[in-house]
Amino acid sequence: MCLLFFMSAMITLAGCGVEPSAEGVEMAVASTSAGTTTLTPIPTLAPSAVPPANTTLTTPMSNSIVSPVATLSFHPSSESPTVKTVDIEADPAFASVEQSLIARYASVSPTKWGERVPGVKTRLHTKDKVIALTFDACGGKEGSDYDEKLIQYLIQEQIPATLFINARWIAANPSTFQDLASNPLFEIENHGTEHRPLSVTGKPAYGIAGTKNVKEVIHEMKDNADQIEKLTGKRPLFFRSGTAFYDEIAVSVAHDLGFELAGYSVLGDAGATYNTEQVYNAISKAPSGSIVLAHMNHPEKDTAEGVIKAIPQLRKLGYNFVLLAALELIE
Repeated sequence: MCLLFFMSAMITLAGCGVEPSAEGVEMAVASTSAGTTTLTPIPTLAPSAVPPANTTLTTPMSNSIVSPVATLSFHPSSESPTVKTVDIEADPAFASVEQSLIARYASVSPTKWGERVPGVKTRLHTKDKVIALTFDACGGKEGSDYDEKLIQYLIQEQIPATLFINARWIAANPSTFQDLASNPLFEIENHGTEHRPLSVTGKPAYGIAGTKNVKEVIHEMKDNADQIEKLTGKRPLFFRSGTAFYDEIAVSVAHDLGFELAGYSVLGDAGATYNTEQVYNAISKAPSGSIVLAHMNHPEKDTAEGVIKAIPQLRKLGYNFVLLAALELIE
C-alpha cells in the first residue's frame, strides 16, 4: 500500500487529478471490529422530511428545497477553493433530512474505497452499438480553462456528450457554461462543489483530500446541484466525484439524496495526460455500451486531437453516440 501511495503521489495531477486505470484501483480498507455494520435508526420526523432507508428523495422534494447559492474564492497558496454561501434561506425540511442522514450513518464505517464500489454505474445497459462520451470540467487553479476546439468539433459533427461540471469551473466560465447548457447536444451533470473524492473519513485519492464526513458528502453533491438547477432550470441527475473515487457509505448517501453515480468503463485521457495517440487508442477501441471519461478543461493538452481522430473510426465501425440519460446505466 505504501508503494501504491508513493507511485500515485508521483503522478502529475491534471484536470480532475489523474483518474487511474480501471484495473487495480479498488482497494479495501479494514472492516469494523464487529465485522458487520448497523445503520442508526432514523429519528422520528414528518414523512415528507426524510427518506426511508434504501430509498431516494423524489425530484419534487429536491425542487422544494430552498438552497444556498455557492460562491468560490481561492487561498493564494492553495488550489483548494473556499466555498462561501450567500442569500441562505433556512429550510426546515432539508435540515431534517440532513440531520437524519448524519444520524443514520453515524456508527457505520466504510470498508471499500475506489472507482468500482457497488452502486457506481460504469456502463450503458444496451446491446446496440452505442457509446456515451462524457467530459469533466474540474475547475480550480490549474483546471478552469475551456477546450473550445473539442466542444466545437462535437457541435460541428452533431455528437451528443454528457458534461460533468464543477462549481469552480462554472464560477470561472459563467457565459460559456450558459452556452453549453442551452445547447441540446449536451447534458449538464454534477462534478461536485469542491471537486473532492466522496468519502466519510477524509480519505484522499491521488493527492486530493476527500470529504470528511456525511455532512460534507451531502454538500459536495447538493450545493453544486442546486447551483446548476438555479442557472439552467434543470436539476442534474448524475454525479461524478473528483477523481471518481467513493466509499460505500458515501455511495449510499448519494442514493438517499436521489443522485445516480456515473463512473466510467473507458479511461479516455487519464486526467488529460494522454497524448493524441493514447487518447485515440483508448476511445477508438471502446466496446458497445462504454462510458468514456475524458476532459474538456485542458485545451493545452491532446484530448481534442485524440477525440477528433477517434470519432471517424468509431463511426466507420457503426457506432452512435448517446447521452447518459438516454439509457439505463449498470455496474
